[in-house]
Amino acid sequence: MTQNLPDFSALLKGAQRTAVHLEMRDFYGLAGETDEIEEFKRSGKVDLDPDSEGWSEWVPLVRETVGRGVSLRRARVVSEPVTDYIRWEHALTPVNIAAGEQVRWLPRRLASDIALPGNDLWLIDERLVLFHWFAGDGEWAGHEYTEDPATVAMVSTAFETVWQRAVPHNRYTV
Repeated sequence: MTQNLPDFSALLKGAQRTAVHLEMRDFYGLAGETDEIEEFKRSGKVDLDPDSEGWSEWVPLVRETVGRGVSLRRARVVSEPVTDYIRWEHALTPVNIAAGEQVRWLPRRLASDIALPGNDLWLIDERLVLFHWFAGDGEWAGHEYTEDPATVAMVSTAFETVWQRAVPHNRYTV
């Protein structure tokens, strides 16, 4: 389905109550992250400066969104042992949390009986779902959104089930 999708920041800026993000891949092959991941694998170092160039778009957007009273939650379903990519994400997550996100991790083995959507997604105000598609190599492959009530209900139920079972970031170790 081809759609005219608003800019993601406009969607998040339009959130009034909630914005939740469900991530279910163990690896994303986004070209812009390659050097950072390789540096992390070599040195264990990550960019934890919320004012750095690498965070210049995300952190202000999260702060503004949370500052308006929007609850912003992110749940990650991960295989264990985790991949280097997930280890890297885990190391970066303190910046997400400091900006105002709540983040939890669910080991995939604990998700076997959850009816999960087929793709990563954002759910805004329990009314709009933005699905993200990725290719097998982890590269970005597109997106679509829907306000279909049945899809919204399924996504909301899946996210809330994952959230209830998931481990808060500060207690999840990789």
